[in-house]
Amino acid sequence: MDRREPPARLRLGCCLLGLLLLVPGGSGSPGSPPPPRGQRQGPAGERAPWGRAGHGGYEALKKHLGAVGALSRKYWHYLACKVWQEGCEQEEQRGSSPSPGWSLPLVGQDYLEILSAWYCSFGKCCETGDCRIVNNITGLEADLSNQLHGQHLAKEVVFRAVQEFLQSPQPKKALVLSFHGWSGTGKNFVARMVASHLYRDGLRSNCVRVFISLLHFPHHKYLDSYKAQLQRQISETLQLCRQSLFIFDEAEKLHSSLLDAIRPFMAHHGNKDQGDHQRSIFLFLSNLGGNTINEVALDFWRAGRAREEISMELLEQRVRLELQEHADNSYAQSHLFRENLIDFLVPFLPLEFHHVKLCARDAFLARGLPYTEATLDEVARMMVFVPKEEKLFSAQGCKSVPQRINYFLP
Repeated sequence: MDRREPPARLRLGCCLLGLLLLVPGGSGSPGSPPPPRGQRQGPAGERAPWGRAGHGGYEALKKHLGAVGALSRKYWHYLACKVWQEGCEQEEQRGSSPSPGWSLPLVGQDYLEILSAWYCSFGKCCETGDCRIVNNITGLEADLSNQLHGQHLAKEVVFRAVQEFLQSPQPKKALVLSFHGWSGTGKNFVARMVASHLYRDGLRSNCVRVFISLLHFPHHKYLDSYKAQLQRQISETLQLCRQSLFIFDEAEKLHSSLLDAIRPFMAHHGNKDQGDHQRSIFLFLSNLGGNTINEVALDFWRAGRAREEISMELLEQRVRLELQEHADNSYAQSHLFRENLIDFLVPFLPLEFHHVKLCARDAFLARGLPYTEATLDEVARMMVFVPKEEKLFSAQGCKSVPQRINYFLP
């Protein structure tokens, strides 16, 4: 353990002792009911000072503090065992745990479980990352709804897929999602959002691995080494965490041998003993299919139809057809598609002028900066829009918006 941890234990012990002294029922000796209302002391001015309480009052107080001290030591031992794994052997030999039979109703085993979880939220209390898994589905739904702009299909598909997967008692395979669309439309943004709501530490969690093709696997002559490292890292993460998240950015640039290396971790498992592999999520982020997605969005706009009318069935079918045309791309021709290992193709639509304004608004709010409607318009006009005739879609989506607002700083 780190040398800095004892002060944290001491603070937690003080809090626990304070709770023991303050909870209802702590004003009398353990197990004794409170005095009848008519026998209680009057206003504060009529109470006997501590120095005049008399021998009987002093003995009662001494007895009460001794009992509370004994109880606090008992609970402290239990908490130390739960959080720091210390003294657990003696606990097991005694077969004891804090008894809820005392007149301290708040401080029972359930309450100590809450305290243990609270402590774990501030520091590591276990060797795995499991104690920091939060699976905040409600928060994920709220952020997808409020912060992801112009992506009605991605919002629905990602939320439903993740929710159903986490609620399934024993999934048959890993959840595999493939994000498709132009750069800046929100693919990385959603991947980070999923990580932050499933794990307390987000992308920094030990249960999350991020791989960027050109960064982590830049040289083809080292493919054998990359393959061994990739398989080892995935295996170690699966062993470490009962729920893992793997993100592959620039998936269209992954070599076929690397895709073959990770294929077994996403395949269907008939053996129940392989349940560790089943509780994992794979996200692939790719620009493939972006042109087709944009063409569909443009056709709807030219026909005077709202982009919200674009259906998942239409886009998924069109994207799959485009992927089949990329005969030279290892990702498009991989086993992931041919063996139906990808559960959902998630299309990200191109962003329009008013979507860029919403991104600019979020960027100002995130930095605590004031803004006006005119300022948001000016930020959006700084972006490049295509096609040349309509100038409808932002060529970079919202990718450079946070940098653009630097021009408006005082």
